[in-house]
Amino acid sequence: MLSMFLMYGCVGAVVGVLAGLLGVGGGLVIVQILVFAFGLQGVSPDITMHLALGTSLASIMFTSISSFMAHHKRGAVHWTTVKRIVIGIFTGTFLGSCFASILSTEVLKIFFVIFLYFVAIQILTNKKPKASRELPGLPGMFAAGNVIGFVSSLVGIGGGTLSVPFMVWCNVVVHHAIGTSAAIGLPIAIAGTIGYVFNGWGVPNLPEYSIGYVYTPALLGIAAISVLTAPLGVKLAHSLPVDKLKKIFAVLLMVVGTKMLLSIV
Repeated sequence: MLSMFLMYGCVGAVVGVLAGLLGVGGGLVIVQILVFAFGLQGVSPDITMHLALGTSLASIMFTSISSFMAHHKRGAVHWTTVKRIVIGIFTGTFLGSCFASILSTEVLKIFFVIFLYFVAIQILTNKKPKASRELPGLPGMFAAGNVIGFVSSLVGIGGGTLSVPFMVWCNVVVHHAIGTSAAIGLPIAIAGTIGYVFNGWGVPNLPEYSIGYVYTPALLGIAAISVLTAPLGVKLAHSLPVDKLKKIFAVLLMVVGTKMLLSIV
């Protein structure tokens, strides 16, 4: 147990630095590393992706709190927007985790790779939606929350890749969109964790110390260490060419995604 905690602590250290340095949600990195690590541990390939997604979302429960609190102190969280979208976030994320549980690892990997390409292209082109409308009413926010939550649960992320562009498109100032997205990440993580625990309960071939589709040694190691190393990434961001590093990171996402895709065929 201790050796596993230390191994996943190293994963958390890398994820924390990357999140602080590049401002890129750690979920995409966590899922890829966990899939690789679970393979080394001999985890059944049939549940590798499910376990990685559930564990990633569970770790985001811890990292999102420190993130949105920092934004809240700067007045960058629109709590009214959070309240209006949170019900859709909960239902979409939970339903997404239920849907993921009936999909094969191969299908989940294909969806994850497609999403990786989407994020990488978004970073490389630096494409941002034009602010062309206002935030919708409650039905529209409920629908948007469902879409953001559903997709986030299928790729194991806190939703910032989707919620930030949505809010910018709806005339929310980008810094406030980022802060509000950080707050939205917590209900995504909570609902996703509940869903993956519920749907993974009693599934055969789960590794020891798993709670449903959440692997606790990885969760503890990543959550404990990433919170400590994220401030280091923030400091490095002030001395390194972040824009260039983001583009390198985007290329790496595409390379790793292609490698994952080739492992299926």
